[in-house]
Amino acid sequence: MSVIAEENVRGTGGSVFKEISADNDEDNQPTEIESLCMNCYQNGMTRILLTKIPFFKEVIISSFTCPNCSWSNTEIQSAGRIQDQGIAYTLKVKSKQDMNREVVKADSATTRIPELDFEIPPYTQKGSLSTIEGLIDRAVEGLEQDQQLRNATAPEVAVKIDEFIDKLKNLKEGGFTLVIDDPSGNSFVENPFAPQKDEALSVSHYKRTPQQDAQLGIKAEDEEEKPSNDIDCMRNEVLTFNTNCPECNAPASTNMKLVQIPHFKEVIIMATNCDDCGHRTNEVKSGGATEELGTKITLHLTDVSDMSRDLLKSETCSILIPELEFELGMAAVGGKFTTLEGLLKDIKDLSMDSAPGNHCWLGYLCHGCTVIGRKLCTTPVLI
Repeated sequence: MSVIAEENVRGTGGSVFKEISADNDEDNQPTEIESLCMNCYQNGMTRILLTKIPFFKEVIISSFTCPNCSWSNTEIQSAGRIQDQGIAYTLKVKSKQDMNREVVKADSATTRIPELDFEIPPYTQKGSLSTIEGLIDRAVEGLEQDQQLRNATAPEVAVKIDEFIDKLKNLKEGGFTLVIDDPSGNSFVENPFAPQKDEALSVSHYKRTPQQDAQLGIKAEDEEEKPSNDIDCMRNEVLTFNTNCPECNAPASTNMKLVQIPHFKEVIIMATNCDDCGHRTNEVKSGGATEELGTKITLHLTDVSDMSRDLLKSETCSILIPELEFELGMAAVGGKFTTLEGLLKDIKDLSMDSAPGNHCWLGYLCHGCTVIGRKLCTTPVLI
């Protein structure tokens, strides 16, 4: 997260961040930027304000409104760095006055209400500057968003969610505990008695775990770098290297990944996509050693659903279809990880490219062909 220092800006000689004030100060007006609405894809207006939260720190508040579709969105970001320690606020909400407390909730914060066993996980909402009542209203809006669809598809679930929404609305009278846990340390709950201590509010700092550091995109100082060729890293990464398209020879990229097939073994899947001509290829190679014994698999297809079975064909595999007196030798199609239907399609494409005048495996015969170079007859007849 970038840091904006309090320095002279645009030659004004003042601070970038101004205290929140109700006075009409020209130096504390938001900056307006015309931007694209992601709801109707027409132009709307984004307002950005750099301000200070009393007894907290500097923040960046942005608000977008679209005059065409009336869509709006607000977001808040910390203008400082990620703190050295995480922070957890625990507030005993006792009255309606407590519902008006100002709250800064970063997108990395987890919000909990233990009495209802309710939790808003981190990164499921954008950062916001609101009140406790506003946090509850936002949670209610999120739950009500898909209620119409739930009433049509899962009415029992919709009824339970309606009951829970009523419980959330009843919290506005007070009598519950609000916990905001932010590993970045950039969330805040207002203390209306500051600088005196608030008996209803407890604040604790803690050291982040390695998992929390990873979620925030930072690494602990004592964390050792793993070697780039670690086998565990290769299983979780897709390796990409440059190559040329076998059809048009244009520059393309090949993706390679090590995959563990359940109840089988590890294989290496390679796929090449060409953006110029649209050509696509995929190939599978065994990730282990050659077995001592060969394997023969016989499948009797009894239903159309059998065509959707996953199939792994190695480079040394031959295929036999007795009903068609068809046999495909080793390395004719190459290694494939596909479905049975996909394999048959590849065999069909290969057979149609065979020499004219020969019977393909589907019973086609190229009739009256005139061969010019590699051009084949495009009007086969079925025998």
